[in-house]
Amino acid sequence: MARLCEGFTLCSLSSAAAVRGVEPAGLDRVVVTREDRTVTVYKVSDQKPVGSWTVKQTQKILCPAIYNSQTGEFVVVQDHKVLRIWKDEDVNLERTFKATLAGNIYQIHTLPDIEPLVLFERGSVRQLDALLSDPQQELESVLSKDEVIRWSDILLEAGSPVVFFVTKKGGMYHLYAEKVSHNIRHKFKLDSKKNGCPLSFVLSVKQESIILLCLYSNGCIYKMPLSLNRNSSDQEQVLLQSLLLKLPSCEESLDHAAVLVLDETHIAVLGAPHSHQCTVKDSLSIWNTKFQTLQGWKEFPDGSYGQLWCYYGKLFVPHGKVLTVIPFTCETSSLAAVLGKLKQPDTAVKAISNVVSWNRMLHDEQSAELEQTLSLTPAEREPTRNLRSRKGQFVSPPSQPISLEQFLSVIQTSAKEEVDEQLKILLRNLQESNAQLIISQIATILVSRCKTQVKFYPQKALMNIVKTQMLSYSLCPDLMEVALQEADYSLLQLCLQQFPDIPEAVTCACLKLFLSANDSDLENIPVDLGSVASYIELDQNLSKAQEKMEIVENGFSPLLLEEDSCDGKQTHDPLQTNVKPTCPVSLKRAALLNEILLSSYSESFLLPFLKDLSVPQVMVSIFFKVCNTL
Repeated sequence: MARLCEGFTLCSLSSAAAVRGVEPAGLDRVVVTREDRTVTVYKVSDQKPVGSWTVKQTQKILCPAIYNSQTGEFVVVQDHKVLRIWKDEDVNLERTFKATLAGNIYQIHTLPDIEPLVLFERGSVRQLDALLSDPQQELESVLSKDEVIRWSDILLEAGSPVVFFVTKKGGMYHLYAEKVSHNIRHKFKLDSKKNGCPLSFVLSVKQESIILLCLYSNGCIYKMPLSLNRNSSDQEQVLLQSLLLKLPSCEESLDHAAVLVLDETHIAVLGAPHSHQCTVKDSLSIWNTKFQTLQGWKEFPDGSYGQLWCYYGKLFVPHGKVLTVIPFTCETSSLAAVLGKLKQPDTAVKAISNVVSWNRMLHDEQSAELEQTLSLTPAEREPTRNLRSRKGQFVSPPSQPISLEQFLSVIQTSAKEEVDEQLKILLRNLQESNAQLIISQIATILVSRCKTQVKFYPQKALMNIVKTQMLSYSLCPDLMEVALQEADYSLLQLCLQQFPDIPEAVTCACLKLFLSANDSDLENIPVDLGSVASYIELDQNLSKAQEKMEIVENGFSPLLLEEDSCDGKQTHDPLQTNVKPTCPVSLKRAALLNEILLSSYSESFLLPFLKDLSVPQVMVSIFFKVCNTL
């Protein structure tokens, strides 16, 4: 089966800033081009921009910017013919490299370790470096009059890049495939009279064969095998179509939709209803094309734009006023899995890529015991035979683990004590292949129940989930929100230690809670004091010094007498040398505030939220920061 995981917002969009394109920009980074003249690079794992550039108000960006992995440069097209090339450290686009070409550009395509290819509006294709060496070189016109390009893409065929593009003239559609290195161009005709208007195209490679998928306005997805073995490009071929999938509830013509290939048997469809009962037309769905079954879906009541991209095992979907990232997983396709009769339905899921946390290096000792438990085999964890106690009584065998489906049902209705017990059993028998997916699903269910049932708060279970180090903020954003509402200092401290992707707004909310906490509130709450070990040692030294000063003999202090002596030699307590100023908060509050200082955040994004702090909170924060740095 395939599953859509919990999504997260990469960035917000305004009505005048629709997404023109999303392209990969190295490991865990994407470059987002908007229609408001802006190009922004985001780090996907923490949803933070790492660079942004804008052209002048009188200029336009007409195709998505790309990242050249060979040179580490970004390339964008400005005003049809102008190329702009820059690097991460460049600030002003007007001061970067500029080249004016002889023709209007439709799109720039790139693949890892491949020189970017430039596709012009009249159908000619050139390598980027060849254009930069001679920007005004003559360009041939491949397309006929009134023939315009509607879609284009690139892939490797036998190690050589091939540019594909679909054109429209009148009601006729044609596909062109150009092998740049061999200077060979193939032309194919698409038969679209029976199926309506083509809305989306996608290429896939299956067993070294290139297949073109096309989603039509009537809800039918057709596949068309492409043959590029001919050396001659003079003869036009008609593409043979075969129905791959018929989407439900598509009596009305689709306006905007998109299709993507996820693996050999799964596709993602955006902008079409996923079932006959669906009332929301704009939804994202995953289909198993081998067994013609729906695997998962997500609805977008605020509307989508028929734009869909897939990188790093994640789907990028602009809808409403946000750009959302939705991780997904795909299993090996089998009939047993589709029918729900697979004996081990949780063993073939591809693992979601873990988010690296530098803070984990500081706090690995907390979860070492749990990791050791998870690494043991079931036979090593619990003996299955009856054990005899010293008094000769039989000890009952440990509880047998229940299935994942049974556990998910238990945590939706059972008391928190039962949830804690069953979670411990599940964690001991958790498989590594899909552990992160299961952990995030459990956390989402528990947090959702906490928000609907006010009296339900399984603090111990949530702590154990976070201690697995398989959860991040983006996988369950509501977890810290619930912890803030419950003023759960222990859980918030653990989240700050383990989560590398906490937004600045949530970090500041934790700061406000820690600053407003009373020492009496923290007295009986377990807090990890590992980050304030130096304060503990200092506090003990100061206490000893104070006790020493309080010792008097016959109503006077020998130390004071020595200070008043006239021999000029004054004795000073060595403990008073280079002593840090007294910390303005208790040790437990200091430990909590230290987690804020150690967490990952951007000062520029944190500053707007710090303005809401009260004056006393600001003074305490400044004094604590000063004491922490001396």
